[in-house]
Amino acid sequence: MHTVVIRRMTFVAVVAGLLSQGVIAQSKAQRWLTTPDRTSLFKQDKHTLHFASAEATGTIIEVDDAKKYQPIDGFGFALTGGSAQLLMQMDKAKRTKLLHELFDTKTGAIGISYLRVSVGSSDMNDHAFTYDDLPAGGSDQSLAKFDFGPDKTSVIPVLKEILAIAPSIEILGSPWSAPAWMKTNESLIGGNLKREEFTTYAHYFVKYLQGMQAEGIRIDAITPQNEPLHPKNNPSMYMTAEDQRDFIKSALGPELRKAGLKTKIIVYDHNCDKPEYATTVLSDPEAAQYVDGSGFHLYKGTIDAMTTVHDADPKKNLYFTEQMTVQADNSAPLHISKPVAGLIVAAPRNWSRNVLLWNLAADSHDGPHTDKGGCPMCQGAITIDGNQVTRNIAYYTVAHASLFVRPGSVRIESTSTDTFPSVAFAAPGGKTVLIVTNTSDTELVFHIRSHGKSAGSTLAAGAAATYVW
Repeated sequence: MHTVVIRRMTFVAVVAGLLSQGVIAQSKAQRWLTTPDRTSLFKQDKHTLHFASAEATGTIIEVDDAKKYQPIDGFGFALTGGSAQLLMQMDKAKRTKLLHELFDTKTGAIGISYLRVSVGSSDMNDHAFTYDDLPAGGSDQSLAKFDFGPDKTSVIPVLKEILAIAPSIEILGSPWSAPAWMKTNESLIGGNLKREEFTTYAHYFVKYLQGMQAEGIRIDAITPQNEPLHPKNNPSMYMTAEDQRDFIKSALGPELRKAGLKTKIIVYDHNCDKPEYATTVLSDPEAAQYVDGSGFHLYKGTIDAMTTVHDADPKKNLYFTEQMTVQADNSAPLHISKPVAGLIVAAPRNWSRNVLLWNLAADSHDGPHTDKGGCPMCQGAITIDGNQVTRNIAYYTVAHASLFVRPGSVRIESTSTDTFPSVAFAAPGGKTVLIVTNTSDTELVFHIRSHGKSAGSTLAAGAAATYVW
């Protein structure tokens, strides 16, 4: 009897070890599906995919968890000031229910795990502001008038409610402009940061980070400037790669370090058409010592620019910090395959540790937004009108990754083709997650193969699916 117990315990230990090494694959997979005809909107299928040893034929997506790439920090959206304002205008019970749907990981939720906020206003606020605005000709070198202003009644309370649901959510802060008195044109639109204000602006970041920390909100990373090559937004500020390099190495990096702040610095934060911006900063050792990595948008260029930057300096991280995904007609077929393939699949396959879409919420007029350059067509992932909530294409796009590819996941090898773009992850708890979309015009059959076993699946034209086993 004693021998039997020992053998049983040894057998259990061996099986557990094999499972932890991925030697024994699980025998079935669950699928969450979104179809263009909207009959399934990120819904779990009733049927289960069964892995078997039979030889697979036709199109095969091979998943190899022995080949690992970058860790994953999360998936989510920009929580703009306008988004927060709309949320705060909801009845509290309705808002709480919605926030649980967005940020919880329970049944019926989508588990957003990463947010981007603006340092001061973005163009998706009802007016432009910074945290130290003064009358024309004024100056505040000591930042004595620094104040969170409108964010005290919108962004900060909403973040506190989110953190009560998802306390480990990561937050990226990006400024659209420095205070006008720090700029060459003394305006919140365009202009450059005066070089003599580099240290003062670095102190501005320190006050922001410490102030948010005092509110119980940890900002994990910052970018020195949102879209530094786009000076026509409201607000905005032009910042060359050389200026950003010099600002980081002479002021921002040293001041964060002096204050004991561990906040990551992510450079660039603009389109994939100018990867040389990031490499200019990263190639300077004095600046690079303070930099965690670089961030990209995809309104211009191709997403493989991120791999170009990775290959130039593999020790630095990559982040996908913004892209708008909209579809105005919610009665039309849902064109889910394009954003899932182009962002959720393509960004991680090009070394990104996250994917952030623009933006979380807007009203039915795609507002609020600033005048003189604010975005008039920036649809939210959700549309909020009072207590009425509509879920849009960006919501379902992010959901296919955010609920299952939790922070701490690692991208693993998977076959990806033009017809079946895919990306796979080893998730915490031993789960494997595969995201696939069918970009063709016809329903197609394919097989998923892992550890020598395969499972067949059919995917409608233009559909997206997340497989978990």
